[in-house]
Amino acid sequence: MILYIRNMACESCLLLVQEELEKLGIKPVRVDLGEVELPGLISDEKKQNFAQAIEKGGLELVDSEEEVLIDKIKGGIADFIMNKRKIKQNLSDYLADLLGMEYKQLASYFSGLTGNTIEQYGIALKIEKAKEMLTIENKSLKEVAELLDYKQVAHLSNQFKKITGISPSQFKKEGIARRKTMQELGKVG
Repeated sequence: MILYIRNMACESCLLLVQEELEKLGIKPVRVDLGEVELPGLISDEKKQNFAQAIEKGGLELVDSEEEVLIDKIKGGIADFIMNKRKIKQNLSDYLADLLGMEYKQLASYFSGLTGNTIEQYGIALKIEKAKEMLTIENKSLKEVAELLDYKQVAHLSNQFKKITGISPSQFKKEGIARRKTMQELGKVG
């Protein structure tokens, strides 16, 4: 039996899943980011107890492999945006290599299940990071543009206004600090 788990992004997530299964007397065959293979079926009660236990660690049991794939794509996009200067590939090649799938297939899954393109999601994520940098880190728009790999400040400013409805300077002046979660960003359209 395979269980699919949303928000698994690190070694501590793997350990949490392993520990919680062992507390229930279940020895998994395999624990990977996003999924766990069990030696057989488990009762609904144990499955519910497991779901509640991992929820405390920010993880969520989901029904399909596709939902986990979407989370992996979102995580890959976030990693790419935050580490762009270290990554010597474009986003499509990076995601394809990271997830071991053709980019066209990833893009099709993503847009089919979220209603947004990978590019739209990436832009929305950059704007959320820009909001953070402008308000919490008190960076200038020029610094934000450089850190988010925009070639021109005007390009960032235009995308920011298109998504938020206000300019970055107005946003910073008014102290608007509403941030969106990765799940909310998946609904941007």
